[in-house]
Amino acid sequence: MKKILGMGNALTDILVCLDNDKHLENLNLPKGSMQLVDEVQNAKVQEYIHTMDKQMIAGGSASNTMRGIACLGGNASFVGMVGNDAIAKVFETELKETGVNAKLFSSNVPSGTATTFISADGERTFATHLGAAIGMTADMITPEIFKGYDIFHIEGYLVQNHDLIRKAIHIAKFHGLKISLDLASYNVVEENLEFLRSIVADYVDILFANEEEALAFTSKQPEEALDEIAEMCEYAIVKVGKKGSMIKHNDVITTEGITD
Repeated sequence: MKKILGMGNALTDILVCLDNDKHLENLNLPKGSMQLVDEVQNAKVQEYIHTMDKQMIAGGSASNTMRGIACLGGNASFVGMVGNDAIAKVFETELKETGVNAKLFSSNVPSGTATTFISADGERTFATHLGAAIGMTADMITPEIFKGYDIFHIEGYLVQNHDLIRKAIHIAKFHGLKISLDLASYNVVEENLEFLRSIVADYVDILFANEEEALAFTSKQPEEALDEIAEMCEYAIVKVGKKGSMIKHNDVITTEGITD
């Protein structure tokens, strides 16, 4: 069985179901948006929802991927950074309960959270405070982290920290791991396009992108984007929403869930 190590923002989701969207107006959060909030704004949000019913679960792109792998019986670990607080304990416990080995750095900065307001019609509005999650630095990355693993999976939201990503993929590749990258967001791709294209060409073996991310990365529609990505790495995966995914490996295209 392949052993997979994921690295990403350690965020705890705080889920709040709303009976009235007036709450979003009170917090100045446009319905359906994802707003990054600073520590002061986050404190106001947490104070506002203090008496409201809520649920806390481990979140974050790479963390969710590792939990999914573990739930399917895979061998998964996660490396990230949390604060020294109760939210960190929720995050770590959730990972361990699903069978993920948690390799967490600790910070004096509060743990990262994604407060998710769920409206009556199902629309979600996010107030995300990255907090300690973005505190990892390149000097924390050592060869010991990667020992015993076969695949290193990175979420695209970390890509803006070029020094961290560059050092991590260099060490992982040196130790024989395959590198997997999920592009995560089209705006992250647009803002880091030159860096992304460089590391994909030189280091990445497995690349995941949805339609918007593939377009931002290649300026092409899904089928042509798949071909271009497959020229840069061993496995190219383009996700096309409810239609499924297209996977290209060794010039062979496999479609999962796609029907004419």
